[in-house]
This record gives sequence, C-alpha cells and structure tokens, in this order.
Amino acid sequence: MPDYLDDLRLAHVLADAADATTMDRFKALDLKVETKPDMTPVSEADKAAEELLRGHLQRARPRDAVLGEEYGVEGTGPRRWVIDPIDGTKNYVRGVPVWATLISLMEADEGGYQPVVGVVSAPALGRRWWAAKGNGAFSGRSLTSASRLRVSRVSGLSDASFAYSSLGGWEERGRLDGFLDLGRKVWRTRAYGDFWPYMMVAEGSVDFCAEPELSLWDMAAPAIVVTEAGGTFTGLDGRPGPHSGDAAASNGLLHDELLRHLGGRP
Repeated sequence: MPDYLDDLRLAHVLADAADATTMDRFKALDLKVETKPDMTPVSEADKAAEELLRGHLQRARPRDAVLGEEYGVEGTGPRRWVIDPIDGTKNYVRGVPVWATLISLMEADEGGYQPVVGVVSAPALGRRWWAAKGNGAFSGRSLTSASRLRVSRVSGLSDASFAYSSLGGWEERGRLDGFLDLGRKVWRTRAYGDFWPYMMVAEGSVDFCAEPELSLWDMAAPAIVVTEAGGTFTGLDGRPGPHSGDAAASNGLLHDELLRHLGGRP
C-alpha cells in the first residue's frame, strides 16, 4: 500500500502557504466580503487562498485534478486534491478564530474517490491536524513535532460529549426531535461548529459529532483524520466516507446510537 508521505509533506507546504495568506487578512478592517448565490459569504481571503493553492498544485502535481469550494473542479484522473480555503468563513469575517484551511488528497477506488491524505490547519488557534492512509493521525506544529491522535473509549451515552454546529439545519430537515432527544441523553453538548468538532473527536476530547448539510470539501480532510485516529466517519445514512452530503463522526463505540437518533438507522 502506498504510504502517501510525500503527498502529506506537500499538503503541509500548501497549508503553510494558505496560513500566511489567510492570517494576513484576518481582522483586516478593509476585508472585502461578498454573498454567493447560496447566500453564504465569501471573502477575498477565501479566493486568494484557493488561487494560491491551485497554483502550487499545478506546479507540484500537474497531473492531479483539483476541486475547490470557490472555483470548482479542474482536471481529471484517479487523484484529486480537495480544498476548502477557509472552513468557517462566517467566523473569519467576524474575527472569531475558529476557522481552518482544509486540504485533502482523494484517490479513486471501487467505491469512488476516497480521502488518503488530510490536513486541517487553524492558524488563528495555533493548531494543525493531519493524517495519511495507513499512517495514523497527528496534531502538532509540524511533521517532526507532533502527537498521535486517538479517539476516546467512552461507550455510554450518559458519559458522552456531543458536538454540533447549530440547531437550524436539523429543524429544516425534520430531524430536530431526534437531535434534541440525543442531546438529553448525553453528558454534555456544545456547538463548537465547522471543522473543530471532528478534530476533537479525533483527539478524544469529544465522543461524537454530526452535521445535517455539508459539501465534499467540508468533509474530505476531517474524514481521514477521524478514521486514522481510530474513529468512524459516515453520512447520516451510515454510508462510510464523506459523500453523503451530511456527516456523523464518532469514536466508533457510539456510532450506532448516533445514527439511530439522527435518522440514519432504525
């Protein structure tokens, strides 16, 4: 099996470049923000970071395809880099430090494209998480200064910590009752939002999390980090991987309960 370590090193180089670009404009008084057709915000930093990453990849991996949130897909082939230049743009434009650049490499297999490398870099928090297929998941300042990630061993709902982004999406999809029922049964709930709950699952500080509406670029990097840390990442329908348009991530021991409450399983 390929070790993907060269690709992981490249992903770190890409994350370093993106961090410099996004931090340069974070909290800038003249930051330009537009509204996309789906009514979500996009800043000049989102666009600049994605353009920068695409340029790096064109030089370093010219045969690979690239899919990004702001500029779509370019290229074809069995390998595809998936980029979310700023996951948490609403936080970014309001000066909240909970946002990150998500970078993943996906490879085609019998079940479609699956993530084999993922880097989640949150420079305003001073945190970075990463994983490569078969090589485990880690967090730290660099590849040479890192701690291995492992999910928790909590097996009962009454002892579990449950993270999510917001209530609105669950209500819109008719799943609020199940969501609230689950929240009543766990030890603790917190709405950290965006990439962060998945990283907390991977490092064992949260036991499971879920979101009702996501895009591939939101999920590809977190999915490989969670699974390489020993966890489980599926859609709410139980399908493994980041392709369901929604997400459920857990330490594995609580996954069936999570899906049962949120509509994935009877």
